[in-house]
Amino acid sequence: MMITVERREQMIERLVQWIDAKGLRSPAILFLGASKPLAPVGSHLLLLFQPLFGFVGPMFGWFKDSRALADYALLLEDEVSVDRILAHLEHPSAE
Repeated sequence: MMITVERREQMIERLVQWIDAKGLRSPAILFLGASKPLAPVGSHLLLLFQPLFGFVGPMFGWFKDSRALADYALLLEDEVSVDRILAHLEHPSAE
């Protein structure tokens, strides 16, 4: 399953905005940079815990539906997408 380029960019923008709103830009850069080789494993863990996040997530405003969670798992599985997220976080003026 693939995510369209437009959908991928929209998801990256929403993720970066959420990270900024929570004040987590620096920790996110550090975490994504350090764990980039393990991103596919992390995305599979996200899918593994999908039932839990589907139940708990809406209470915290994380994911509105399971499709969004699966899309973010696909996004984080792709190394190019992780690089794009890092680029948006490291250079906010490039957005």
